[in-house]
Amino acid sequence: MSPPQVPLTDADLKIALPEAIHVAGDAGVAPNFQPNPAANFKLPDGRFDGPTEFAAVIRLAFAAAAAQGWREIIICDANFASWPLGERAVAQCLQEWSKTGRTLTVLARDYNEVVRRHARFVSWRRTWSHIVECRANTAVAEEDFPSAFWSPIWCCQKLDVPHSRGVASPEAARRVVIRERLNECLRRSSPAFAATTLGL
Repeated sequence: MSPPQVPLTDADLKIALPEAIHVAGDAGVAPNFQPNPAANFKLPDGRFDGPTEFAAVIRLAFAAAAAQGWREIIICDANFASWPLGERAVAQCLQEWSKTGRTLTVLARDYNEVVRRHARFVSWRRTWSHIVECRANTAVAEEDFPSAFWSPIWCCQKLDVPHSRGVASPEAARRVVIRERLNECLRRSSPAFAATTLGL
Protein backbone atom coordinates (compact mmCIF):
# COMPACT_ATOMS: atom_id res chain seq x y z
CA MET A 1 0.00 0.00 0.00
CA SER A 2 1.30 3.43 -0.88
CA PRO A 3 2.05 5.76 2.03
CA PRO A 4 -0.54 8.52 2.62
CA GLN A 5 0.05 11.65 0.60
CA VAL A 6 0.92 14.76 2.58
CA PRO A 7 0.57 18.36 1.48
CA LEU A 8 3.67 19.96 0.03
CA THR A 9 5.17 22.64 2.19
CA ASP A 10 6.60 25.86 0.83
CA ALA A 11 10.05 24.52 1.76
CA ASP A 12 9.43 21.39 -0.33
CA LEU A 13 8.63 23.50 -3.36
CA LYS A 14 11.80 25.57 -2.97
CA ILE A 15 14.30 22.71 -2.57
CA ALA A 16 16.94 22.94 -5.30
CA LEU A 17 14.80 25.59 -7.00
CA PRO A 18 16.22 29.04 -7.67
CA GLU A 19 14.04 31.74 -6.18
CA ALA A 20 13.73 33.21 -9.66
CA ILE A 21 11.71 30.15 -10.70
CA HIS A 22 9.67 29.95 -7.51
CA VAL A 23 8.18 33.44 -7.78
CA ALA A 24 5.00 33.88 -9.76
CA GLY A 25 5.28 35.80 -12.97
CA ASP A 26 8.40 37.53 -14.22
CA ALA A 27 9.07 39.80 -11.26
CA GLY A 28 12.54 39.17 -9.90
CA VAL A 29 13.54 36.59 -12.50
CA ALA A 30 17.30 36.48 -12.75
CA PRO A 31 18.19 37.26 -16.40
CA ASN A 32 21.32 35.11 -16.24
CA PHE A 33 19.72 32.03 -14.68
CA GLN A 34 21.28 28.81 -15.96
CA PRO A 35 20.11 25.37 -14.74
CA ASN A 36 22.96 23.39 -13.22
CA PRO A 37 23.43 20.05 -15.03
CA ALA A 38 24.76 18.52 -11.83
CA ALA A 39 21.88 19.76 -9.69
CA ASN A 40 20.38 17.12 -7.42
CA PHE A 41 16.77 18.20 -7.55
CA LYS A 42 14.34 16.88 -4.97
CA LEU A 43 11.16 16.74 -6.97
CA PRO A 44 7.86 17.22 -5.17
CA ASP A 45 6.30 14.05 -3.79
CA GLY A 46 2.88 14.70 -2.30
CA ARG A 47 -0.19 16.78 -2.69
CA PHE A 48 -0.34 20.34 -4.01
CA ASP A 49 -3.25 22.62 -3.26
CA GLY A 50 -4.20 25.62 -5.35
CA PRO A 51 -2.88 27.53 -8.35
CA THR A 52 0.20 28.92 -6.61
CA GLU A 53 1.48 25.53 -5.48
CA PHE A 54 0.63 23.94 -8.82
CA ALA A 55 2.56 26.62 -10.73
CA ALA A 56 5.56 26.16 -8.41
CA VAL A 57 5.49 22.40 -9.02
CA ILE A 58 5.47 22.92 -12.80
CA ARG A 59 8.34 25.42 -12.62
CA LEU A 60 10.39 22.93 -10.64
CA ALA A 61 9.57 20.14 -13.08
CA PHE A 62 10.84 22.11 -16.07
CA ALA A 63 13.94 23.18 -14.13
CA ALA A 64 14.69 19.55 -13.24
CA ALA A 65 14.06 18.44 -16.83
CA ALA A 66 16.62 20.97 -18.05
CA ALA A 67 19.19 20.21 -15.35
CA GLN A 68 18.90 16.43 -15.61
CA GLY A 69 18.30 16.14 -19.35
CA TRP A 70 14.97 14.33 -19.38
CA ARG A 71 14.50 12.87 -22.85
CA GLU A 72 10.70 12.79 -22.97
CA ILE A 73 7.98 15.01 -21.53
CA ILE A 74 4.23 14.99 -22.05
CA ILE A 75 2.07 17.87 -20.84
CA CYS A 76 -1.69 17.77 -21.05
CA ASP A 77 -4.45 20.23 -20.17
CA ALA A 78 -7.73 21.36 -21.72
CA ASN A 79 -6.27 24.82 -22.42
CA PHE A 80 -3.15 25.41 -20.21
CA ALA A 81 -4.65 28.65 -18.90
CA SER A 82 -3.37 28.02 -15.36
CA TRP A 83 0.08 26.75 -16.34
CA PRO A 84 3.14 29.05 -16.07
CA LEU A 85 4.24 28.33 -19.66
CA GLY A 86 4.60 32.00 -20.55
CA GLU A 87 6.96 32.91 -17.73
CA ARG A 88 10.52 33.87 -18.53
CA ALA A 89 11.99 31.33 -16.10
CA VAL A 90 10.06 28.47 -17.70
CA ALA A 91 11.08 29.65 -21.18
CA GLN A 92 14.72 29.66 -20.07
CA CYS A 93 14.41 26.11 -18.75
CA LEU A 94 12.80 24.95 -21.98
CA GLN A 95 15.59 26.57 -23.96
CA GLU A 96 18.18 24.78 -21.83
CA TRP A 97 16.31 21.49 -22.17
CA SER A 98 15.96 21.71 -25.97
CA LYS A 99 18.30 19.33 -27.73
CA THR A 100 17.95 16.94 -30.65
CA GLY A 101 16.77 13.56 -29.45
CA ARG A 102 14.41 14.98 -26.84
CA THR A 103 10.66 15.17 -27.32
CA LEU A 104 7.86 17.23 -25.84
CA THR A 105 4.30 16.19 -26.58
CA VAL A 106 1.63 18.80 -25.87
CA LEU A 107 -2.02 17.73 -25.74
CA ALA A 108 -4.87 20.19 -25.34
CA ARG A 109 -8.52 20.53 -26.20
CA ASP A 110 -7.75 23.83 -27.88
CA TYR A 111 -4.81 26.25 -27.99
CA ASN A 112 -6.57 29.63 -27.82
CA GLU A 113 -5.43 30.31 -24.26
CA VAL A 114 -1.87 29.23 -25.08
CA VAL A 115 -1.72 31.87 -27.82
CA ARG A 116 -3.35 34.50 -25.61
CA ARG A 117 -1.39 33.91 -22.40
CA HIS A 118 1.91 32.23 -23.24
CA ALA A 119 3.72 34.19 -25.94
CA ARG A 120 7.19 32.98 -24.91
CA PHE A 121 6.10 29.36 -25.11
CA VAL A 122 4.56 29.95 -28.55
CA SER A 123 7.81 31.49 -29.79
CA TRP A 124 9.90 28.66 -28.32
CA ARG A 125 7.58 26.08 -29.85
CA ARG A 126 8.07 27.61 -33.30
CA THR A 127 11.87 27.54 -32.95
CA TRP A 128 11.95 23.94 -31.71
CA SER A 129 9.08 22.51 -33.75
CA HIS A 130 11.19 19.48 -34.71
CA ILE A 131 11.14 18.20 -31.10
CA VAL A 132 7.66 19.43 -30.11
CA GLU A 133 4.48 17.67 -31.16
CA CYS A 134 1.23 19.50 -30.44
CA ARG A 135 -2.04 17.60 -30.65
CA ALA A 136 -5.70 18.33 -29.91
CA ASN A 137 -8.49 16.12 -28.67
CA THR A 138 -11.95 17.65 -28.88
CA ALA A 139 -13.76 14.36 -28.18
CA VAL A 140 -13.15 14.62 -24.43
CA ALA A 141 -15.29 17.17 -22.60
CA GLU A 142 -13.38 20.00 -20.93
CA GLU A 143 -14.47 18.91 -17.46
CA ASP A 144 -13.12 15.40 -18.12
CA PHE A 145 -9.88 16.44 -19.79
CA PRO A 146 -6.78 15.32 -17.88
CA SER A 147 -4.33 17.91 -16.61
CA ALA A 148 -0.92 16.35 -16.09
CA PHE A 149 2.85 16.54 -16.52
CA TRP A 150 4.47 13.18 -17.30
CA SER A 151 8.07 12.07 -17.70
CA PRO A 152 9.84 8.72 -17.25
CA ILE A 153 11.25 10.15 -14.00
CA TRP A 154 8.33 11.90 -12.32
CA CYS A 155 4.78 13.05 -12.88
CA CYS A 156 2.04 15.24 -11.48
CA GLN A 157 -1.68 15.39 -12.07
CA LYS A 158 -4.52 17.67 -11.09
CA LEU A 159 -7.22 15.61 -9.40
CA ASP A 160 -9.48 18.65 -8.86
CA VAL A 161 -8.87 20.69 -12.00
CA PRO A 162 -11.01 23.78 -11.19
CA HIS A 163 -9.16 24.28 -7.89
CA SER A 164 -5.71 23.13 -9.10
CA ARG A 165 -5.47 20.42 -6.48
CA GLY A 166 -3.60 17.23 -7.16
CA VAL A 167 -0.59 15.08 -6.51
CA ALA A 168 3.03 14.93 -7.64
CA SER A 169 5.01 11.70 -7.43
CA PRO A 170 8.01 9.79 -8.77
CA GLU A 171 6.23 6.47 -8.10
CA ALA A 172 6.33 4.12 -11.08
CA ALA A 173 2.76 2.90 -10.53
CA ARG A 174 1.38 6.42 -10.70
CA ARG A 175 3.47 7.21 -13.79
CA VAL A 176 2.03 4.13 -15.51
CA VAL A 177 -1.56 5.09 -14.70
CA ILE A 178 -1.10 8.65 -15.92
CA ARG A 179 0.70 7.53 -19.07
CA GLU A 180 -2.11 5.12 -19.92
CA ARG A 181 -4.68 7.89 -19.52
CA LEU A 182 -2.62 10.22 -21.70
CA ASN A 183 -2.12 7.51 -24.32
CA GLU A 184 -5.88 7.02 -24.45
CA CYS A 185 -6.40 10.72 -25.15
CA LEU A 186 -3.52 10.83 -27.64
CA ARG A 187 -4.97 7.95 -29.65
CA ARG A 188 -8.11 10.01 -30.25
CA SER A 189 -6.20 13.22 -31.01
CA SER A 190 -4.99 14.88 -34.19
CA PRO A 191 -2.11 17.24 -35.04
CA ALA A 192 -2.78 20.83 -34.00
CA PHE A 193 -1.13 24.18 -33.36
CA ALA A 194 1.26 23.82 -36.28
CA ALA A 195 4.41 25.91 -36.01
CA THR A 196 3.98 27.19 -39.58
CA THR A 197 0.54 28.64 -38.85
CA LEU A 198 1.18 30.41 -35.55
CA GLY A 199 1.14 33.80 -37.18
CA LEU A 200 4.32 34.98 -35.47
